[in-house]
Amino acid sequence: MVTDKTTEKGSTRYHHGNLRPTLLSVARALLEEGGPQALSLREIGRRAGVSAPAAYHYFSSLDALAAALAEQGFAELSEEIDAALAGPRRHLLAGGIAYVAFARANPGLYRLMFGEGFQAYSKGNEAIGASRMRVYRQMKEDLEKRLAPEKVANAALFLWSLTHGLALLTIDGQIEPGVDPDARVAEVLKLAGLGLPAAK
Repeated sequence: MVTDKTTEKGSTRYHHGNLRPTLLSVARALLEEGGPQALSLREIGRRAGVSAPAAYHYFSSLDALAAALAEQGFAELSEEIDAALAGPRRHLLAGGIAYVAFARANPGLYRLMFGEGFQAYSKGNEAIGASRMRVYRQMKEDLEKRLAPEKVANAALFLWSLTHGLALLTIDGQIEPGVDPDARVAEVLKLAGLGLPAAK
């Protein structure tokens, strides 16, 4: 079993293998404090109680760290959507509410997931692209029950654009206060779905 050891001076010495998740956890906290622009491997190492070279051993660059965080975020988002779709509602409305709720709970991470501050990693990373496509496919699956095959792709893109826009407006504080965010998202998505036929 991997364990941590504490030196007499109180600093933590990490065994090989357990520092990476610690660095990611510290990075997540820093990300939510100041957004993607606040990320710094030196600062993350300092907060984790290790040297900058130790942090660079696990992440060769800030882009590599950003990619790992984004992959983690998309995995969590997909799980949230899956859980919502498996619930009593079992349709796009539940998935959309879960999508925006994830962004509200993780605004810094959500921005990073879509490339804010790290356009290079965002465009070229195959794992990130695959993770984004998984979210897209989750939306398509419900639409495939409602629409002709040739209409599904554009409808899914429309709904993803709408949900993503709602998420950004929400975390930017652009939606009027005092309104229950889940209720607002539900009403907007209902309007978007008025023209959709019932599931087959």
